[in-house]
Amino acid sequence: MKNLSFANRWNADLIDRYYENWLRQPESLEPDWRAFFEGFELGQTRTDAAPSVTATATMPGGVSPESTAPVDPILQARAIGAIFAYRGIGHTQAHLNPLQIQPPQNPRLSLDRLGFKPADLDRTCFTGNYLNGGVMTVRELLRKLHSTYCGTVGVEYLHIQDTKRRRWLQARIEPTEMTPELSREDKLRALKKISEAEAFESFLHTRYVGQKRFSLEGGETLIASMESLIERCPPSGVEELVIGMAHRGRLNILVNTVGKSYEYLFREFSENYIPDTTHGDGDVKYHLGYEAVRTTSTGQKVHLTLAANPSHLEAVNPVVEGKARARQRRRNDMVERKKVIPVLIHGDAAVIGQGVVQEVLNMSRLAGYGTGGTLHIVINNQIGFTTEPKDARSSMYCTDIMKMIEVPIFHVNGDDPLAMVRVTQLALDYRQAFGDDVVIDMYCYRRHGHNEGDEPGFTQPTLYRQLAQHPKISQTLARRLIAEGDLTDAEATKLYEQYQQTLDEIFLRVKKDEEVQKAERLGKKPSNLSKPFRPHYSFESQPTAVSPANLAKVAKALTTVPENFNLNPKIRRQLELKAENFHKGEGFDWSLGEGLAYGTLLQEGTPVRLSGQDCERGTFSHRHAVLYDTTNRTPYVPLRNIDANQPKFCVYNSSLSEYAVLGFDYGYSQDFPEMLCLWEAQFGDFANGAQVMIDQFITSSESKWQRTSGITLLLPHGYEGQGPEHSSARLERFLQACAENNIQVCNLTTPAQLFHALRRQVKRDFRKPLVIMSPKSLLRHPECVSKIADFTEGKFQEILDDPAKPVGPKRLIFCSGKVYYDLNKLRTQHNVRNTAIIRVEQFYPLNTDLLQSILKNYQGYEKIVWCQEEPRNMGGWTFMAPIIEQITGMKPVYAGRKASASPACGSVNIHRIEQDALVEHAFNA
Repeated sequence: MKNLSFANRWNADLIDRYYENWLRQPESLEPDWRAFFEGFELGQTRTDAAPSVTATATMPGGVSPESTAPVDPILQARAIGAIFAYRGIGHTQAHLNPLQIQPPQNPRLSLDRLGFKPADLDRTCFTGNYLNGGVMTVRELLRKLHSTYCGTVGVEYLHIQDTKRRRWLQARIEPTEMTPELSREDKLRALKKISEAEAFESFLHTRYVGQKRFSLEGGETLIASMESLIERCPPSGVEELVIGMAHRGRLNILVNTVGKSYEYLFREFSENYIPDTTHGDGDVKYHLGYEAVRTTSTGQKVHLTLAANPSHLEAVNPVVEGKARARQRRRNDMVERKKVIPVLIHGDAAVIGQGVVQEVLNMSRLAGYGTGGTLHIVINNQIGFTTEPKDARSSMYCTDIMKMIEVPIFHVNGDDPLAMVRVTQLALDYRQAFGDDVVIDMYCYRRHGHNEGDEPGFTQPTLYRQLAQHPKISQTLARRLIAEGDLTDAEATKLYEQYQQTLDEIFLRVKKDEEVQKAERLGKKPSNLSKPFRPHYSFESQPTAVSPANLAKVAKALTTVPENFNLNPKIRRQLELKAENFHKGEGFDWSLGEGLAYGTLLQEGTPVRLSGQDCERGTFSHRHAVLYDTTNRTPYVPLRNIDANQPKFCVYNSSLSEYAVLGFDYGYSQDFPEMLCLWEAQFGDFANGAQVMIDQFITSSESKWQRTSGITLLLPHGYEGQGPEHSSARLERFLQACAENNIQVCNLTTPAQLFHALRRQVKRDFRKPLVIMSPKSLLRHPECVSKIADFTEGKFQEILDDPAKPVGPKRLIFCSGKVYYDLNKLRTQHNVRNTAIIRVEQFYPLNTDLLQSILKNYQGYEKIVWCQEEPRNMGGWTFMAPIIEQITGMKPVYAGRKASASPACGSVNIHRIEQDALVEHAFNA
């Protein structure tokens, strides 16, 4: 039936043809057609005049169990068509917009367009798979369908291909006609939470005039929805919710859902408030996160986490997904994933406008990134700042993007809190039943402008005149409950006044405390303005060396495959060479150094997660973390076969995304700090596709939100003549973001250095993001190798002294990364003896004590050079030059490419000329 239009009259010839097919071969038809003809045949007993249908069981809608009525095949077809029409497009004339008195009318659902005449209304028809089959009049059928699909809830689900899921939804939607089946306690709880939300917003509006708070006024139903979700969590097996949202309504969620104290929030509104942070600068109150344990009405506990977020809309989404997956691991919920649920609260303009939403949806069913389903709630203000929907999207609904993963979408009138509560419960049940996302699009409005200092009447004069007269949601709900006998006028008034009195008492207490503190501060310098504390960081050596026996066990696992495993001959030769080099104790290349780092950590009980585009093999075919049988593509992961009791080595080829995938892994690293969590860019250049995540989370979260992360970024970087988009990981951008020991930025030159840097990342008692400019050509460079002693006796060195140890050099060349090997090659070829080459392996935090110690080995030098491959306005030059000058008292000379708008040239020949020139200039400048 998918190819038929419900808007047109049905084709009798087509129905006859399908009927003949059904008689001969029923399985050849779609389930919907089979259900139709089975119903038609149910009581096909002919009378003198016409066929009839006899119902032999009690049917919904009060139909007599023995009713018999004439059946017209065309009428029957139109009845089935009407069912599918309402299921498919009933939402288009649902009463969703609380600011519209009358819902829109869709002519495609008119009596005429459905193929009926007024005389048909009292004729009977079989309902097919609607309400499990039955007989009823057309009038009753259309009434039920309209009540179900065109009330204050509109549902979209026919885009879901899985019949089981569609039937599940129909079984819960259609029998009740989408009418909330809520207890009195549920109803009163909804009214209480909405009253509290409204009183809270009103209180802030009058007490803190003009301060930004991005109020929820007009969308307070969200608070009732979240409360119903929390109440339903324990019986649904949910122990924890991880919530992500932007600024709209965040303060209300913080206090009325998550449980942040009013006292603390009111202090944050004070003009004299100074954040009580041990380091960093803090953030505005509507960006801060919070964690708490809520107790439900039945006394059960639910852990709630509201993730901190920046103003960059929807950017927190992948972070929440990563945090949720990490917490599922903590609760040993990695199979069903029903104990921890991510909840994303979107804005209508942002959910359709921000591309990261699509990236997160695309990740939702991938093996390494799934969380068992997310609950999406859209606060649909029907405006984005000052932009109307017609200027903000090309689709009918802001949630149309969600259809890409075939999930149910409920559109709900926000002025009907009971419908919202019921839909929230239904959404949770669906998520737990199918482990999939669900979307709730709550139509509401914004009583103020984008923020409380904004004047919405400038751009929406008529709308805001209407809103001035629009009743509060609590008033509408209270009247409804009073009419239904669930509440009295006095109870409704008392509910609001009690909460308002509580807020007033807390406010006065906070103001009194402020006056006392103000008096105590008179004549004193506020010490916490000087920020005496710094984020902890230490250059102390970490025990990252490993015994030869442990290395040997890992090396054997890395270079061995099971018997009868048909390994690619080229890879087999690579593994044989690695095994040979390990046996000799030298020639350890980058791949082996990396594998030994992961393997020894796994051997010691530290789990490892590696994620990124093509990271199983590695962009440059060096890693081969997953091997495939050449005959049947059976996978084999060597690093999962070191020890029977080891934790799992998790390696995932990601979707073709930087922004969302890095955000996911960052969130994961936050909530599972015991794990070495790595994200690898296909090329380091592409990391700028995740610049929002780097700037707003990775480099600044410790300062803004006091949240640490040990996320490790592997960014292939190096100038090999591959052009502007395959050369630079933009080292300079990371260095510009360095302050307060917030991140570590490295450009390593040996496999052993990588080995120790990765192990050091989880061996220390603190966590900092680690950014590694990883190599490309050095992966197979004959001189970029290490010896076994470097792994069994060595440690990570932030700065590497010249291994040649020249005596009394006149020139010191500082460099970092691949260019060291070019410099050393020229020095060897020309037998240069008066120059030392010093490698900066870790730019930040820079170990200045170690640098000064190395410089003491060289007395009497006359010139210092900084050499780099990158253009002058990029790379490490502008970062290192002032530091070198401050330490040595000598201005370094620059040797590198000239300043450029593009990271590199596009010509291989020009690249070689430039590379030779800059290396020579380092020795001759």
